[in-house]
Amino acid sequence: MKLDVIKLDGGSAGSVDLGDEIFGLEPRADILHRVVRWQRNNAQQGTHKVKTRSEVSYSTKKIYRQKGTGGARHGARSAPIFRSGGIYKGPTPRSHGHELTKKFRKLGLKHALSSKMATGNLVIIEDAALAEIKTSALAKQIANLGWKRALVIDGAEVNENFARAAANIDGLDVLPSMGANVYDILKRDTLVITKAGLEALEARLK
Repeated sequence: MKLDVIKLDGGSAGSVDLGDEIFGLEPRADILHRVVRWQRNNAQQGTHKVKTRSEVSYSTKKIYRQKGTGGARHGARSAPIFRSGGIYKGPTPRSHGHELTKKFRKLGLKHALSSKMATGNLVIIEDAALAEIKTSALAKQIANLGWKRALVIDGAEVNENFARAAANIDGLDVLPSMGANVYDILKRDTLVITKAGLEALEARLK
C-alpha cells in the first residue's frame, strides 16, 4: 500500500510503499494487551516494603501475664493484631516482570503499527531535522499539521536540534527506531515516522 510523504512545513515529498506484513494486519486487542502488560510489568519497580513483626520498633518484653487477665494471651506489642504492630504477609521487594517471547513482541509491534494505519493516524515525514533549536517554530509547524498528541520515530539516531526543540512541547515524544514500542505507540493519537525510521523499522521487523 502507498502512503504520501510530507515535510515538516506541510509540503509534499512523494510517497512510500508500506508492506502489508507490517502495516496491513488486522489489529488484535488481545495481542496488544499482552505486550503492553509485559512492558508495564517490567517497568514496575517492585520496591514496596512493609515492616514485619520482627522489624517494628517495640520491646520484646511480655506485655502482661499469661493467665488471669481475662484477655487473649500475648507475648509482645509487635503482634499484627495491635495498632502499629508488624504487618502480616505484606508486600516485599520483588520483580513484577514476566517472560514474553521475542517473536510475540515483534508481532505486537506489527499490530500496533497496523492499528495506526487502519485508523488513519499514521504519518510519514521526509525527515525530523532542524537547522537550529527553535521550540516556538517547531510548535507552530506541529500546530499547522494538526498533531496534538504525537510520537515521532526517527532513524538510528534522533536529530539533536529536533529532540531539544521538541522537549518542551506538551504531547510530543521523540524516539529512535530501536526505542519504538507498543505502549508509546498506542499512548499517542498520531504516529509520525521519518523515512529513515521506516527503513529501520522494516529491517527490524522482517
